Amino acid sequence: MRGSCFSYHLYQMNLSSSFFQLESEVHLLAQRSGTFINSLIAASTIGGQQLCSSFTFRCPCQAGKNFYYGSAFLVIPALILLVAGYALRSQMWTMTSEYCCRCGPPQRRISPLERKLACLRFFSITGRALVAPLTWLAVTLLTGTYYECAASEFASVDHDPVFHNISTSKWKEVLAGFPCGKSVPSDMILVRDEVGLLHRYQSQMLGWIVITLAAIAALVSRCVARCCSPLTSLQHYYWANHLHNERELFEQAAEQHSRLLIMQRIKKLFGFIPGEEDVRHIRIPSCQDWRDISAPSLLCMGTIKLLQSQYTRP
Repeated sequence: MRGSCFSYHLYQMNLSSSFFQLESEVHLLAQRSGTFINSLIAASTIGGQQLCSSFTFRCPCQAGKNFYYGSAFLVIPALILLVAGYALRSQMWTMTSEYCCRCGPPQRRISPLERKLACLRFFSITGRALVAPLTWLAVTLLTGTYYECAASEFASVDHDPVFHNISTSKWKEVLAGFPCGKSVPSDMILVRDEVGLLHRYQSQMLGWIVITLAAIAALVSRCVARCCSPLTSLQHYYWANHLHNERELFEQAAEQHSRLLIMQRIKKLFGFIPGEEDVRHIRIPSCQDWRDISAPSLLCMGTIKLLQSQYTRP
């Protein structure tokens, strides 16, 4: 019986160790592999586009509305994904506060090497941010649904004798109804099929052009960035690891330091901290105590004193 229990506990330990190792490998892969992250972003964008096409997009099939509706579904999500790609990058906000913000007090002097490295980081962030919008554009153009709706009113059918005896307003109304498969006269069915085939051809060609240009731009920008970089390949690898470790260790140390500091301030304010068994030295905070604990007395003490001296100077 003891042997079976021991075997069961050993099995549980091995299983937990395997799960922990797998989780560590996935976490390391997600942090270090840009290809993995870009592939995950692209796959998520493709899934979102398919859901949007299936459940949200409904072409109005009305003259004067198809172009704006189809163009909005083609361009606006790409712009939203681009803005989100920048906004969700913590490195973007770090660069903004360190290198771009000049509304605050004077900071340290930035060397030319740091500026070049900051430019490389910005290009890297831009490349990551462009993955989702370019994927959206490529997939929607290859599908052709949005483009077919937007371009339906502008189809060139002058050569077809069916439209010679139709007014311009009626002409556009008939063309706008082609994407919805509305019932059309028997003599226009062939024209509708030709127009739909032409629009899908144009949309797919534009999609492949977007993919080709994106691949060429990614290759050229990567080559130019490496050629213009002040760092060698090994130095660049070391620098990337340095930034990652600096961020990780700083967050851990800041979390621990802030926890210890606030525990001291809370104990000074109330006389005890949560979890203590001895709460005999409880005290009632005064108004000055509340002001002291709420004041930002820890951060940027040198800057605050400098500003105070400037404002109090006659």
